[in-house]
Amino acid sequence: MTCDEARILLHALLDNELDAGNAREVEAHVASCPNCAAELAAERDMQRVLADTELRYTAPASLRARIEASLPQAQHQQPTRRSMLRGFAMGSAVSALAASGVIAVVLRQDDQQRILSEVVSAHLRSLQAGHLTDVVSTDQHTVKPWFNGKLDVAPPVIDLTAQGFTLVGGRLDYIDARAIGAVVYKRRQHVINLFVSQTSSTEHRPPRTQSMQGFNCRRWGDRGLNFWAVSDLGADELAEFVDKFEAAMKANVEG
Repeated sequence: MTCDEARILLHALLDNELDAGNAREVEAHVASCPNCAAELAAERDMQRVLADTELRYTAPASLRARIEASLPQAQHQQPTRRSMLRGFAMGSAVSALAASGVIAVVLRQDDQQRILSEVVSAHLRSLQAGHLTDVVSTDQHTVKPWFNGKLDVAPPVIDLTAQGFTLVGGRLDYIDARAIGAVVYKRRQHVINLFVSQTSSTEHRPPRTQSMQGFNCRRWGDRGLNFWAVSDLGADELAEFVDKFEAAMKANVEG
């Protein structure tokens, strides 16, 4: 294993995402390579720092002033001790609610980044020799039935060859500690992994593109499914793939 190959898999090793064989190879390389060992140690230190980071929110002083101003008081009358205590209590409650809202937003963003990292790591693992597909076929009627019985909901498999995206097969993968389907396409020599997982939400979430480690990931949700399309294709070509996939899905449902 080369240093470049090992560095690609270091994050997956830290997150316990590698299978036993790949984990042994990376660990063996790190044991014999001071540079990769130092990088792994630095990543572990960063992981510990992030785990120990406390999320704090301090309500601004202007919030207390607005709350006190909204409390009913007799004209030209000094606030009583009880009204002051009531104001302090209300301020504390509002501050707590504001803090919990900020923390919830931060946690949701952190969770989305963690999932994105796992998706990109899964894409990288698939590029290793022999890991790309469990079922190899350009026929959607062969790939889709292969998932039956392996997942609660089989991912949609659509032939987009005529649109310039060739179906090459599918496989099982693991994201967020659960098995999901991965449908594999190619655009010229570029691999596109389309990860599909079931979700309780049935609302349509429009596609959004993010980048990580040099890969583009376009994520969206529809009909109780979450989708992540990952590739080293340019963002415009990956968006074209998603647009054609969504259009074909809609046509199949309406048909």
